[in-house]
Amino acid sequence: MITKTPSANPGLVRVTFVLPPAIWAETVHLSGDFNNWSKTSHPLIWDRQEEVWKISLELPKGKEFQFRYLVNGSEWHNDWQADRYMTNPFGGDNSVVAT
Repeated sequence: MITKTPSANPGLVRVTFVLPPAIWAETVHLSGDFNNWSKTSHPLIWDRQEEVWKISLELPKGKEFQFRYLVNGSEWHNDWQADRYMTNPFGGDNSVVAT
């Protein structure tokens, strides 16, 4: 799930990425073209109160970003509530968030 709210910084949007607990995980990282597809730079945090994995980023307004969740360092997952999807060079799809 993705939520978008205005940022205090002009030209940016606060985007919160949430992965539901239906996916069992010890670690989850957000990887996308906004971080050069780094597998470690954006770890999601387990929110004990909401029982979800989440991370918030400030992204430039008016752009689109491809991304996926990397679960336990080896399993790629899409966000099925993404704004759209794009085919990736590995025969699958990437999630896309539009800001």
